[in-house]
Amino acid sequence: MTMSAWRRVGVSLTAVAVIAAVAGCQGGNGEKKAADAPQKAETQSRDAVTQVLTAAFKKTSAAKSAKVRMTMSMPATMDGGGTMEMSGVMGWDPTVMDMTMKGSMFKADPDAPEQIRMVWLNDVMFMDMGPKMAKNMDGKRWMKLDLGAAAEASGNKAMQKQMTGSLESMNQDPAKQLAMLLDSPNLKHLGSEKIDGVEAQHYKGTLTLDEMVASNESLKALTAQERKDLLANMKKSGIKGYDTEVWVNEDDYPVKMDVGMDSPEGKVKIVANYSDYGAKAAVKAPPAADTFDLMEMLKELSEGLKDADKV
Repeated sequence: MTMSAWRRVGVSLTAVAVIAAVAGCQGGNGEKKAADAPQKAETQSRDAVTQVLTAAFKKTSAAKSAKVRMTMSMPATMDGGGTMEMSGVMGWDPTVMDMTMKGSMFKADPDAPEQIRMVWLNDVMFMDMGPKMAKNMDGKRWMKLDLGAAAEASGNKAMQKQMTGSLESMNQDPAKQLAMLLDSPNLKHLGSEKIDGVEAQHYKGTLTLDEMVASNESLKALTAQERKDLLANMKKSGIKGYDTEVWVNEDDYPVKMDVGMDSPEGKVKIVANYSDYGAKAAVKAPPAADTFDLMEMLKELSEGLKDADKV
């Protein structure tokens, strides 16, 4: 594969990393927290807010799918920084996704595709890398990435546990985000606004890194020491916590969500607008004949380098 082709793969993996990193911080035990939240209310206003978001959590969980348009932004000074827009349909329980991605993240390399279609099915991600990539891959334009296999290949046991434990949380599932918001100790109502022409109630909550790690269900697969090391590494990076805002319409569905995380380089932010809850998410994997397995390719490359060293 040419260096240009490898750069295009790198752009796609950056996009995956952003989705995984931010969404992987949202895997709390939603149903339990939503049920417990009213009993934990500190004031009547908090109780009222919690009941609204609990109702929204239940309806969103039951819907299992929605149409979404999303904008992700990272500081220009951050590796892979820039913006990315995504639109399509997504489902949760189980996790499925059929989205189209485009944005400045893909413009760093002039040979990169203008947009990439991403399909998520059965814990595997497929990306349409376009005709230019296909020329370098025997006519195959779809790249397959099994994140569990990637974690295993890394040899990092802690990463393997976290990755396999997070697969069901690694999308922008609005139900999980509502559950996470209910964990916030400073949850508040900010008033009403019109979102896409619809009246919606605006809520906000924040979590520190310690609170996030404590409530993140997927991290429970790690040992106490592994969680401690993870938290220490995140703090070393300068990240202090993240906040979530949600706008809920009169039908108790979230129509917009903002997730932000501060870093030394600036804020990493995801803004998502949801509609058509319950929309059919008929996601299909691309034909095997048009697909190349990234992990298999990397394995073959590694073995080839080893053989070259022996000569």
